[in-house]
Amino acid sequence: MTVTVPLVLVVGALVFIAWRYLGLKLWHAIVALLFGFLLAATTLAPDIRAVIRTALNWITGQ
Repeated sequence: MTVTVPLVLVVGALVFIAWRYLGLKLWHAIVALLFGFLLAATTLAPDIRAVIRTALNWITGQ
């Protein structure tokens, strides 16, 4: 799965909104970012990619 710039921008915008308006602390966002990088290195990463791909296909109707 190729992560496109629009998907990254949408997720980035959601994090910014959560940080700005929902009280997400900066260190929470940093911990989540580090967790994502560590999770991407595990054997669970292909399954996570498959779930994201399925969800995006369902949303876009493909």
